[in-house]
Amino acid sequence: MASTSTRVSMKLLIDTKGKKVLFAEASKEVVDFLFNLLQLPLGAVVKLLTEKSMVGCIGNLYKSVEDLGDTFLQPDLSREVLLNPSFPSSSTAISGLLLTSSSTPAKGRVPLPVSSGSGFVKGVVTYMVMDDLVIQPMSTISSITLLNKFNVKEVGALQEKVVQLGMNEGLRLLKASLQSKMALTSVFLRNMEP
Repeated sequence: MASTSTRVSMKLLIDTKGKKVLFAEASKEVVDFLFNLLQLPLGAVVKLLTEKSMVGCIGNLYKSVEDLGDTFLQPDLSREVLLNPSFPSSSTAISGLLLTSSSTPAKGRVPLPVSSGSGFVKGVVTYMVMDDLVIQPMSTISSITLLNKFNVKEVGALQEKVVQLGMNEGLRLLKASLQSKMALTSVFLRNMEP
C-alpha cells in the first residue's frame, strides 16, 4: 500500500485577474486518481468525507444506517456492507492518497486497493485537467484555444504554480468535485491573495 507521504505534482495555469485555475498540466498518476474517484461507492465517499461535511442529506442516510439497531436489520446482513463497501480498482499507486497509513486504513477510512496493473490512461501523455475536471490530452493548440475561450487578454496575468496532490488535497478534491464546477480553484486557490 502507498504511504501517506505519497504525493504527485501538478502544474496549474492560473488567471490571477480572475482568481481561478484555467487548467492543470497533469501526469498519468493524477488522471488515474481522478478517474478512480468514479469507482468509489457512495458509502465510501460519505465515510471518507464524514457525514457532517456532506452537502444535502446523504450523510443523514449514512448516519441512520450506523444508528439503526441490529434488531431492525436482516439477520444475515452486516451493516458493514453499507458503511464500508468494497469495490474493484484499476488505479495505480496514486489511489493510496486516500489511505491514512502505509499498511492499514484508520477507522473510518475505506482503503483504495493499489493495482499492479497499468491504471486507466497511458503514461507517455501529459494531460490537461480543466477546473471542472474535464480531462483531455495536452497540446499546444488546445492550450492556445483555451486561452481564447477563457477570454484571456493579458498573458502577463497568467501565472504557473506547481502544487502537490497528497491525501489531504485528494480528499478536498473529492469533496470539491461534489460541490463545485471549479474544483481545482476551490482546492488549490482558496487562500489566493487578491
